[in-house]
Amino acid sequence: MAELMEYSYLLDEADKCEDPYLRLVYASSWAISVYYAYQRTWKPFNPILGETYEMANHGGITFISEQVSHHPPMSAGHAENEHFTYDVTSKLKTKFLGNSLDVYPVGRTRVTLKKDGVVLDLVPPPTKVNNLIFGRTWVDSPGEMIMSNLTTGDKVVLYFQPCGWFGAGRYEVDGYVYNAEEEPKILMTGKWNESLSYQPCDLEGEPLQGTELKEVWHVADAPKNDKFQYTYFAHKLNSFDTAPKKLLASDSRLRPDRYALEKGDLSKAGAEKSSLEERQRAEKRTREAKGHQFTPRWFDLTDEVTTTPWGDLEIYRYNGKYTEHRATVDSSDSTNEADITSIEFSPWQYGNLSTE
Repeated sequence: MAELMEYSYLLDEADKCEDPYLRLVYASSWAISVYYAYQRTWKPFNPILGETYEMANHGGITFISEQVSHHPPMSAGHAENEHFTYDVTSKLKTKFLGNSLDVYPVGRTRVTLKKDGVVLDLVPPPTKVNNLIFGRTWVDSPGEMIMSNLTTGDKVVLYFQPCGWFGAGRYEVDGYVYNAEEEPKILMTGKWNESLSYQPCDLEGEPLQGTELKEVWHVADAPKNDKFQYTYFAHKLNSFDTAPKKLLASDSRLRPDRYALEKGDLSKAGAEKSSLEERQRAEKRTREAKGHQFTPRWFDLTDEVTTTPWGDLEIYRYNGKYTEHRATVDSSDSTNEADITSIEFSPWQYGNLSTE
């Protein structure tokens, strides 16, 4: 979830931009940028209930995300700097189709630009994972991405071309920024794994005379032949370089299975993953025996249920407590801080719990 913040400067530019249509060019380019990571085909670790991820030291952003539900798997995230706030509730819905998997993004992503209070809503396309069992696994996201300005009614509609025979059309994205009357104002074109460009257009969607195509986003350099298919920024996210002072013990970086995988010890990673999942099952049994409910720490479940193209979604709202927590930690002048790497991963609700 934090990987989406790599190109957060695009949201900064959207906030500073006076042109309402160019603002959507910047914001939608930010939303497209994370698709570069969708080329990764490794199965991710499932977050543990209560697991968190914090990020600092990038673009003046404070970022917190939390696994708020295990069945169904749901995550919530909040990021903020001087230009924008970002709020997301994510619940993936999947459909197994033999040798492929359809992934439906049943979620809600909202960005608020602070200067004018503009609220942007994002509906991404579904994703298809191909050749799960036979052949080389690859990912495609055919369909429309729609980003709407809920304040003015303007919107951008970008169409992800489906991959054809021999890779024809793969990665290609084309579309327009429309005003509230649904008249095209700016055309956008590019590839989601390379770059995006824009150009003012007429009511027919044709480029305006005297204007030229301008690049708005270009993918950052990535390590050559990286075995994790990470960008430099993704590697930084997994490191403690982006960790704040006094990291929460529930942070993803501290997972022993993740750390073992990073060190190349697949056997230990598998054993640690099994141990964490068994501990999670033991917590569930204890919670049910006590008649307790799991309550997220940094997000509150609201009464709001929003409709998405792939089903209804219960909305979790950032409760502001993390901002208070960070202010307290950052203002403390403790000089004897423990080694951050020695913190034991602990998203647990009930202290030491036997898993026998």
